[in-house]
Amino acid sequence: MALKLGKVNRGPHLPALVASSISREIAQGRLKPGDKLPTEQILATTFGVSRNVVREAIAKLRSEGRVWSQQGRGAFVAESTNATVLSIDHDALQSGDAFAGLFELRGILETQAAALAAARRTRQDLAKMREALSSMTASPYGSVQWLKKDLEFHIAVAKATRNPYLAQFLEFVSERVRESILAAGASHASDEMARATLTEHEGILAAIEAGEPAAAQRAMRGHLDNAARRVGLSADKREAAKSGARKRADKAPVLAAD
Repeated sequence: MALKLGKVNRGPHLPALVASSISREIAQGRLKPGDKLPTEQILATTFGVSRNVVREAIAKLRSEGRVWSQQGRGAFVAESTNATVLSIDHDALQSGDAFAGLFELRGILETQAAALAAARRTRQDLAKMREALSSMTASPYGSVQWLKKDLEFHIAVAKATRNPYLAQFLEFVSERVRESILAAGASHASDEMARATLTEHEGILAAIEAGEPAAAQRAMRGHLDNAARRVGLSADKREAAKSGARKRADKAPVLAAD
């Protein structure tokens, strides 16, 4: 079966786009378990990217359990690529509803993480949050560096929960959100937005440093609501995502408790 691969749009996260395209070939059965992936050179030519980008994409797929590599032989599709692998297709997130749903999931995780961080943080955790916030202040609003340091701040909060599963899952979801924002490009950046965003982060940090879980939760919730508006997620889109989730829940079978 012929693969349906082609050049990817230029952007700051090309490895994620390449990995997403290969994942789609696996999901749709054009690349089957045990199949060998085309060589790095062929993939680089096909996608119109460098071999380094292809290597990063394959490393990403390997970390997700979708492929495995053997030195001197190349990369192969893993025998089992479902059930145990968490993956969010990049192209699917170009849908407003899908992105709104992902942002809502991030909010559920991060508000609870902020509360736990306020109760469990250490001096080292606070230092990492301050460092990330300081780097954000020195970076242009909406730039790749700004978003990278923004992510680092939120990951520092997640790690302060002392729950490695929460931190790992939140890092995965937040990175997908960051990739989608980068793909869309910085939208309507302004000094006012930069100041508002930094003020919100400072409020989160202050509540966590004070050891006040409820205040940290409120600060994070307010920040994420405002962040959703800044990236173009209207209240209607967010409500549609919630409505869709409720409808899916209504259709789900009811399981008896133990």
